[in-house]
Amino acid sequence: MLSQPSLSKIQPDHLDRDAVIYVRQSSMMQVRDNTTSTLRQYDLVQRALSLGWPQERIYVIDQDQAHSGSSSIGRDGFQSLVAEVGLKHCGAILSLEVSRLARSCSDWYHLLEICALTDTLVIDEDGIYDPGHYNDRLLLGFKGTMSEAELHWLRQRLLGGKLTKAEHGELRFRLPIGLVYDLTGKVVLDPDEEVQAAVRLVFALFEQYGSALAVVKHFTQHHLRFPDRLWKRTRKGELVWEPLHSGRVLSLLHNPFYAGAYVYGRTKTRRHALPGEEPRIKGRTRQVKREEWPIVLLDAHPGYITWEHFRHHQQVLDDNRTWRPEERRGVAREGSALLQGIVLCGVCGRRMHVRYLSNGTIPSYECRQAHAQLAEKTCQTMRGDGIDQAVATCFLQAIQPAHLAVSLSTLDQLEARAKQLDRQWQLRLERAQYEADLARRRYTAVDPDNRLVARSLERDWNEKLTEVDQLQREYAVLPKPTALLITPQDRQRILALAQNVPVVWHAPTTSQAERKQLLRYRDLGCDPEQTGAGD
Repeated sequence: MLSQPSLSKIQPDHLDRDAVIYVRQSSMMQVRDNTTSTLRQYDLVQRALSLGWPQERIYVIDQDQAHSGSSSIGRDGFQSLVAEVGLKHCGAILSLEVSRLARSCSDWYHLLEICALTDTLVIDEDGIYDPGHYNDRLLLGFKGTMSEAELHWLRQRLLGGKLTKAEHGELRFRLPIGLVYDLTGKVVLDPDEEVQAAVRLVFALFEQYGSALAVVKHFTQHHLRFPDRLWKRTRKGELVWEPLHSGRVLSLLHNPFYAGAYVYGRTKTRRHALPGEEPRIKGRTRQVKREEWPIVLLDAHPGYITWEHFRHHQQVLDDNRTWRPEERRGVAREGSALLQGIVLCGVCGRRMHVRYLSNGTIPSYECRQAHAQLAEKTCQTMRGDGIDQAVATCFLQAIQPAHLAVSLSTLDQLEARAKQLDRQWQLRLERAQYEADLARRRYTAVDPDNRLVARSLERDWNEKLTEVDQLQREYAVLPKPTALLITPQDRQRILALAQNVPVVWHAPTTSQAERKQLLRYRDLGCDPEQTGAGD
């Protein structure tokens, strides 16, 4: 049986209902740049008029601009269209091609089913289709399948190209602060000395304290700021200085680019929602374990730390986590229990917990994980003050040969840290003075009679001068980091004292957290930056 001509599919009942023009483009860049496509979609109004719909019966749905057709989530215009079709308010849906309506077979066949039940036509550039007719519905189904397949092919080609470039270390990312691309596209250290000094200070402080929050406290106590680069279109590349927070410190410590490594595949996106989970337009992104990163190119560019330091930082951060404390040592705290987080049960091998007796100073080590999780008996419980004393004695005897090396390394670190902190302040003052001088040159270069411009430049110059004066006064009242530098006489006294480490260990000025941190070093004869924690 031959099908009727396309125009005969339009019945008076269709013309009595609305003709809906659906306009959509997948991204804001397409909306901004591909203006011809937008005009072609709006010109479908003229086609609806030529097919017999009156002007008052023609509506345009265009609120889905800059939304992908891969899902109906977030596309209010498409959902409104489906509702209007279901209410039998639409006689026809007009679109440039069916891929504008949906690139997902589930959304496409759902719309076709409703159109067939309500006798709604689908019209594109190629023809007029009645979803209620088998041949038309078969063709529309094939077009919908091809639209979804086309989206898959495009994505695979793009991902394949990205993967190939990433394997050669040529895929460009938005680099973290402290790293920039040079004119040839290579990754180099930021030429700004203050930016470099701030990044190096974060890593140096973490090596000293072993805690991200302690780094933030150090910046706050010394009124230091940390840089950031803006990525908005109007202020792209602009450098701003803000107070440091723990999230920024963790982002630096977890970023392998600071170790000179080129890494691709640190995250994965899951687009399909799990049962009971609210769907998202762009899916859910999760972190990939370091052992599962698909592409890792070591020594691909200059870095601030070595790869060994990066791995050590990850181990320290993992130990600091409070999730599953039975598997992690935790941060060395001020409690009197010297073996907090590092003592294991000799019966079952599990990590033992600390409980303090009634006076709050005598620790007790307990292996109660089997009791808490499996309702079994507690493996063992023992008073900890005697154990701590014995461990401290053995520890002091073991490090006796390393006393001098540790002392010299500690002195060098103290002096380097003091110089680094003072250098950070000097760079900050230098930047403020440069901005004030730049504002002065701009003011002196303007025509004095042009008061409309001169007043604005004069106000900016005064603001920069005020900022310089404020920083100088703030720097003057702060404790001078150079005062921490050790004189030759102090160095000799400290070295003499280092020969009697037990005196320092038992000194009231030595905190319990410092004793625990020292106890966790595996080998005090090596560089403290390369020491890890062990049980």
